[in-house]
Amino acid sequence: MPRIDALVARNLGWSRAAARDAIADGRVRARDGAALDPRTDVGDDALPLAVMIDDAPDELVDRVDLMLHKPVGCVTALRDPRHPTAYALLRDAPLHAELRPVGRLDLDTSGLLLWTTDGPWLQRLTHPKRALPRTYQAALARPFRSPPRDLELDDGHRPHIEGLDTLPADDAHPALARPAEATVLATITITGGAYHEVRRIFAALDSHVLALCRVGFGRLQLPRELPPGGYRAIAPADVAG
Repeated sequence: MPRIDALVARNLGWSRAAARDAIADGRVRARDGAALDPRTDVGDDALPLAVMIDDAPDELVDRVDLMLHKPVGCVTALRDPRHPTAYALLRDAPLHAELRPVGRLDLDTSGLLLWTTDGPWLQRLTHPKRALPRTYQAALARPFRSPPRDLELDDGHRPHIEGLDTLPADDAHPALARPAEATVLATITITGGAYHEVRRIFAALDSHVLALCRVGFGRLQLPRELPPGGYRAIAPADVAG
């Protein structure tokens, strides 16, 4: 269980010593104004911990799990010298310094990107044996052929395709761009995350991806109303039980 001084330090980006000093000076207090003991352990049932910080109400958390609607044009990175980062879109999120992406979406792919401060959960979600489905919608330059059972990509990788079909325009997610030259929309679900896997699958099926959006990860779906760059908290059970 985390101690109160550790929670204050992590949530506010302070050192443990600065957190203890702020608690001792009364800058961080209980909601009812009572003084806090920095050594007190905080159980899961007390989280998020409601406090007053410099006379303003706030909540201290021990873990953060988020979904982000990643826009096209930013990279899945904590820092990048050439492109905007998805990480920067989360600058106001709790425990921002500890957030890490669950997998990646490339520069030209939009959609559902998960972030967490929980390292073991991140590893479980991305481990190949977990094989959680990822669902994408794509705008294509031309129709695709049916995949053979032994479909093999240019590097020898054999993708695991759980579903592949054309997508009626009315069913397309608002996050999917529709270039004027697109002739068909498609939806594809895979259990894997190899480099540019969806784009390479359609290339192997004699088509070409013009726009790509991830709309599902595990059981979690990208809300149609969540705008590009927007994020919201999720529960781990929403992704996988």
